[in-house]
Parts: sequence; C-alpha cells; structure tokens
Amino acid sequence: MTGIDFTVFKGSPTGKIVESKTHKESIKTDEVLLKITHAGYMVLGHEGVGIVQQVGSQVTSFKVGDRAGWGYLHNSCGHCEECLNANEMFCAERAMYAYSNTDQGAFASHAVWKAAFLFHIPDAITSSDAAPLMCAGATVFNVMYLYNVRPTDRVGIVGIGGLGHIAIQFAAKMGCEVVVFSGSGSAKEFYVTRGASKLEIGRPVKHLFVTSSRIPDWNLFLPVLASNATIYPLTFSEGDLAIPYVPLLSKGLRIQGSFCASRGAYVKMLTFAAVHRIKPITEEFPLTVEGIEEAMAKLDNGEVRYRAVLVAGHGR
Repeated sequence: MTGIDFTVFKGSPTGKIVESKTHKESIKTDEVLLKITHAGYMVLGHEGVGIVQQVGSQVTSFKVGDRAGWGYLHNSCGHCEECLNANEMFCAERAMYAYSNTDQGAFASHAVWKAAFLFHIPDAITSSDAAPLMCAGATVFNVMYLYNVRPTDRVGIVGIGGLGHIAIQFAAKMGCEVVVFSGSGSAKEFYVTRGASKLEIGRPVKHLFVTSSRIPDWNLFLPVLASNATIYPLTFSEGDLAIPYVPLLSKGLRIQGSFCASRGAYVKMLTFAAVHRIKPITEEFPLTVEGIEEAMAKLDNGEVRYRAVLVAGHGR
C-alpha cells in the first residue's frame, strides 16, 4: 500500500477556510477508512457520515459499502472504571474532536476512525438527516435517556435551534408534554421570552433543557420549575454559571451537567430516530471551501433553520 491521501478543510488564524491534505501510511487493524458524504455544520466537523471504503484486518462490525457515522468521541482506554461502566465519554484518556486526530474531521473527503467508535446508520434515516444526529441529536437524547425523562413528564425546551428543534421531537415522541420557550416562533405550547418579565405556563416544568445560544435569565425560568426539577445546561457559554441561590435550595432543584453520549446511547438514539421518523430540519451546502463559507455566513446571520449540512458532490 502506498498510503492514503485525502483533503481536509480547516479553519485558519484569519478566519478563512483553507484546503489542506492529510496522509496516512495505512489503516490500523481496528480502523476503518470512510469516504465522507455528509457533514453537519458544527465547529468545523465533528458530525460525519460516510461510506466504508476499507476495513482493518480485525474489524468485523463493518464491511465495505456500509454507511457509518461518528461524533465527538473517537477513542477511550477501554479499561478504566468509566469505560467499564459505559461512561467512556468521561475516560481520562479519551480522544475527542479538537483535542486529538487534529489532522482530520468531517469537513473532508475521507477520514480514518476506530471501528468501535463508528455507528451504523439505519436504512430509515438518510445520510443528510443522520449527520446532525451524530452530535446534536445524541446530546439531547443522551440526557433524556440517562436521567430518566419519563412519558407524561412536563419538559421545557429553551431555544429552538440546532439542538432545541431535535430535543422537541425526541421529547414529544417519548410521550412527554413539551413546553417551548424562545425569543419568537410557534409550537403546540409556546411561550415568547423576549421582553418578558414573568412567565405564566400553568403546570410547572419537571425537566428544563437549555439549548439556546446563551444562558437564559434564570429569574424568568426558576419560578416555572416544579419542585425537584432538573436543569440541563447544554449550551457552551463563556464565563461562570451563575444562578439565584434561594430558589435552588427552596425547590430542591438540580443542575445536571452532560457531555457527549456513550456509544450505547448513540445506538439507541439512532434506533429511536429511525422508528419514530425523527428528522432534523436542514439546509444543504456543498462540501467545498465555498460551501463551508456560505454556510458559515448564513449561520452568523441567523438565516439557517435549523441545521446546515455539507454534502460531497452537491452543487448549486
């Protein structure tokens, strides 16, 4: 084998997208080479879907021609307490996007990943729909699955965006009573928060998913939470998480941190999405420098509803 060369699109200090090349001497025995077909536009490429081109000699879970997807986590030690308890996302030796494998990502022609951290895409899910599920979908599903969100629970979603619009679908299909909070928009039960000083929503919320682009005004939301409710901050925001102290104590509220999903949760998420026909709302762009920059500009202007997906070979 003469080696594997492929194109990778990366950011640069100037903010421009640049086209570069990555070389692999070969794939390892436990790795898979994929030709990338779709990538969710999330932080330059950790939501990828592609077609298997080669498999390592020890790989039995994938074959050439299979569709596979991947997310934020690429590897873990496999033998620590967290890994053995299916919490590999908290492994001290975890390999994650932007901290390892920095020579490749989903914004590329190909990628080489550990087979154990790839996921089969169900036939009922298109590759374009699968891409945003590989991080955004897994993130919100993981919280619902891991922290026992139950049917009939009243669930609040703050922000209808890349995560929020998928969270709404998952919660509704789980049989939850979904309450949506956003600056503007509409839903079955929707409350506009822009300019509001108080929210009147009737029965209080048991689980509050914060998927907005910034941390909300807690003084607006804590009064509508039920006793022993849980808040899940799923938005990456700079600075400290500051929250009123007395309501936290007097209502017995919990703030639950969460990260990317375990591999088991990924499989369940994809199965659930396939069975219930959960589809991200997407807009497609070419997987080229020009397509990435166009998607970036539209996202910066708030013009994408709700996820941008880059497609290889997709023209305008």
